[in-house]
Amino acid sequence: MSLPHGRLASLLLAWHRRHGRHNLPWQRNPSSYRVWVSEVMLQQTQVATVIPYYERFLRRFPDVGALAAASLDEVLGLWAGLGYYARGRNLHRAAQAIVTRHRGRLPRSIEGLLALPGIGRSTAGAILALAHGERHPILDGNVKRVLARVFVVRAPPGEASKELWRLAKRCTPMRRVGEYTQAIMDLGATVCTRANPDCAHCPLARDCGALAAGLVDQLPARRRRRPRELRRTHMVFLLQGGRVLLRRRPSRGIWGGLWAPPEFADAGAMQRFRARVGAGAAEPRRLPVLRHSFTHFDLDILPWVLRLDRAARAVIAADERWCNPAKDPSVGLPAPVAKLLAAGLAAGGGREVTRNGKDGEVRAARTRGGRPRARAVSRGARPAHP
Repeated sequence: MSLPHGRLASLLLAWHRRHGRHNLPWQRNPSSYRVWVSEVMLQQTQVATVIPYYERFLRRFPDVGALAAASLDEVLGLWAGLGYYARGRNLHRAAQAIVTRHRGRLPRSIEGLLALPGIGRSTAGAILALAHGERHPILDGNVKRVLARVFVVRAPPGEASKELWRLAKRCTPMRRVGEYTQAIMDLGATVCTRANPDCAHCPLARDCGALAAGLVDQLPARRRRRPRELRRTHMVFLLQGGRVLLRRRPSRGIWGGLWAPPEFADAGAMQRFRARVGAGAAEPRRLPVLRHSFTHFDLDILPWVLRLDRAARAVIAADERWCNPAKDPSVGLPAPVAKLLAAGLAAGGGREVTRNGKDGEVRAARTRGGRPRARAVSRGARPAHP
């Protein structure tokens, strides 16, 4: 079964007029900047999650100049909780490059966009197609899934890319490019989904090779999953006068560039840190373990609360700061750290662990995208960063 490329576009456009999404925030006045921010936020993240972040981000940074002039802390503060923080750092870096090299306007060429940090071929194509109606293909996860099923692309992910890009280019029409681009993304996101696709209501069902061959659940081919790893880390919430000591995390690794409490691979290192703080430190309290789920591993956070006398002097390194998160909401905190603080850690709240000296209860893991998690395999105590 072979679907003519032009017929695919006409079927999608007709479907999209009636069933597509037409009132997403970035579809209103779809400038290059607004489309760019939305496309970056939507990478690996569902629309419903992105919308409130996008609206807050655009209120604070309505244009490239405002984003470029902001501090990285302010940008990551608004990004906190959205995940994949390299996206926020690259947006900030790219905005500064746009101001210095392009007079504050996103390039109108595919080559100019690709030269900016964090913009790949699909994102660049989406900016030009959605904001300017120019004929450039895109190949995000939703589009890959539609094309792989309709045209029965069986190759594994690494080998399928060239064929999928060829198909994406041939299927993109000469006219109504922006509508078509939104239509194929919408179909993949709402009908031709990874799990439980709604083939009965798909406009391409009669021409879908995977449906005819009974291969819908097998395409696109998936990467082999590695066993999930379980890591552990000790976080020390050092409190003094309503403030908590935070460290900026390295730009590489998880939560890159955000602020979090001092972190240690084991209790011994935590105790040595306690000794360096000074004699004013009281005995630390342990709180229940908080498990946080990443794409490829789970992290058990063992929180300790260590309260200092007001007169105590804690040594502060260049990458540390005292902070009252309630009074400084712009500080970017990882989601589990914000959760622990919101639960009353900074005010001395929380429940101590007294269950025979064990770790206490493990709070539920956070998952991404609703995908079920495999059982994690413990690899021993490791810090949070890879």
